[in-house]
Order: sequence, then structure tokens, then C-alpha cells
Amino acid sequence: MPRPTGRVLTLLELLQSGGTRTVAELADRLGVDGRTVRRYVDQLIDLDVPVESVRGRYGGYRLGPGYRLPPLMLSDDEALAVLLGLVAGRRAGLTTTQHTASETASAKIRRVLPKHLARRLDTLLEALAFTDQPGEFDTPDAGVLLTIADAVRHRRPVSIRYTDRDGRRSERTLHTYGIVAHAGRWYVTGKDARIGEDRTFRLDRIADARTLPGSFEAPVGPGPAQRVLSAFATAEYRHEVTLRIHGTVEQIRVRLPAGVASLKEYAPVAGQDPAAERWLRVELRAERLDWLPPVLASLDLPFVIERPDELRDLVTALADRLTSYARQA
Repeated sequence: MPRPTGRVLTLLELLQSGGTRTVAELADRLGVDGRTVRRYVDQLIDLDVPVESVRGRYGGYRLGPGYRLPPLMLSDDEALAVLLGLVAGRRAGLTTTQHTASETASAKIRRVLPKHLARRLDTLLEALAFTDQPGEFDTPDAGVLLTIADAVRHRRPVSIRYTDRDGRRSERTLHTYGIVAHAGRWYVTGKDARIGEDRTFRLDRIADARTLPGSFEAPVGPGPAQRVLSAFATAEYRHEVTLRIHGTVEQIRVRLPAGVASLKEYAPVAGQDPAAERWLRVELRAERLDWLPPVLASLDLPFVIERPDELRDLVTALADRLTSYARQA
């Protein structure tokens, strides 16, 4: 059972999270009765912590305005959660300024950990294995990320300097809908004010971002994540692929997620077998086609390649290789 001093510190943490906390809520979180909560509040007041009493039906306690928080204190569980989050963020590429910030933050926390917890954390990290290899990611500038996040929240236009994948530089005014983390990279999606169309930009390719005067209305329809996935599925690439696959959306999405391909209902010809209604048209764009034949084979569903002919040749070549392997004694 926590000691009274520990409960008083927990009470302070609850009040620091903001808003008014009722006596019943605080008593439940601390595992004590209402009278004890009031005694703990008195102890905080004795320590010059400005706890205010709020009367009324929804009354309780809150911290007075302008109170300066004490130095950051983490419990053992909180410190462990933060460190594991930093490890996972580095591996997923969801950090800024390469790995420097997360590494220095980890080092600072580890230096103040109790020895027994540091040893347990080291044991965990030694035992922890990942199914994927850590990649090298192009991480965004922290200032750009925070500026765009503020523009998203307040629906303010933002001016960005952007370099595309071909090295072309441009300056754009963007009405930012949201920031999306996907496959180890950060993206911002919004409407390009100059052309009046939705666009998706990689944050690590934005050299500068400045908030502009004015505001805009939030769009209706899909959220930022779905907009980014749709942009990936319709982006310009070397090959345009159209397939018909006989299966359900759920079966196809296992191997061809929304960020890779778009699915549409396939309208059968009048008088065609009713089973044809289960066919779905699959469209995607790709720089290379060599990865697609194994994916189609793994679906184990009937399919028809409408275009390109090159994909049909690659699928036939894979089938021939698999046949020759199976016939070997």
C-alpha cells in the first residue's frame, strides 16, 4: 500500500493534469475516503501549493492559475514507458533531427533511474527482439513539425518551401488538414491554395514553414490518414496496373492495403453468372512490377490481369519456375 507521502504526490499529479477534480474522483483514484483527501489537500497548501476549492454541484479541487510546476518526476512505470516509447520511435522513424534528440532524452532519463530499475530495463532490452530491421529514415525538422501542427490545430494557412523527389523546389501555401505518420515517415495533407487541389507532402522535404494570416474551414469527408492513403494509391508511377480479383474486400486487403491499391466494385455484363458479382477491380501504380506476382500468388484467389502485359509475363514466368521446382525429385 502506498505511503501517505506517495499519495500526496499522486494527488498533486492528478491536479496538475488540469481541470477540476471532485472529492469522490480523487478519493477513488487514491484509494482513500473524502476526509483523507481533504487532509492531503491541506498538506499541499502547507507546502505553498495553491490548491483552490471549487464549490457547487460539479465542485472539487483545482490548482490556482499561474502555478509553476516542480521539476519533472516520473514513477518507475512512467520512466519505463517513456524509454520503451523512445526505442520504438527510433526504430519506426518517428523522431526528429535524426536520432540525436531521442538518444539524449533516453540518456538523461537513464542517468536518474534507480539502479534496480536500470538493470531491469537493460535486461528487457537485451531480451527484446524485433521482426523488422531498423531502417534509415529521413526525419523532419522539429520546428517545421511543430509549426505545421499549430497550423492544423488553428486552421491557419501555412507557407512551405518544398523539394520534390526529382529535386524541384517550390514555395506553396497549404491549408493543412492533418499530420500523418505512415511507414516510418511523417506526412502533411491539405489543399494547395494555388491550384485548389488536395496534396500530400513529406515533412522531411519541407525546408521551412511559416504560419500565414487568415483561416479556412475544416473539410468534410475522409480524415487525414485516409486522404494520405488515397494519395499513395493514386500517385503517378512508372506502371499503371489494373486487375480483376474474385474475392472479398477483406481477403484482398490482407495483401494489398489501402495505401497500395484502390478497390472498386466490378459491374458484370448483363446476363453474366451471378458469381461475377464477387469480382473486384483493383487499381494501383508502381515503380516496379517484380513484387506483384508473389503477392498475387499468396492471395490464392482467381484474378485477371487487364494491364500491363509485362505483369502477365512476370506472373507466367513465376508460375513456370514454381512448376519446375515442384517437379524436382
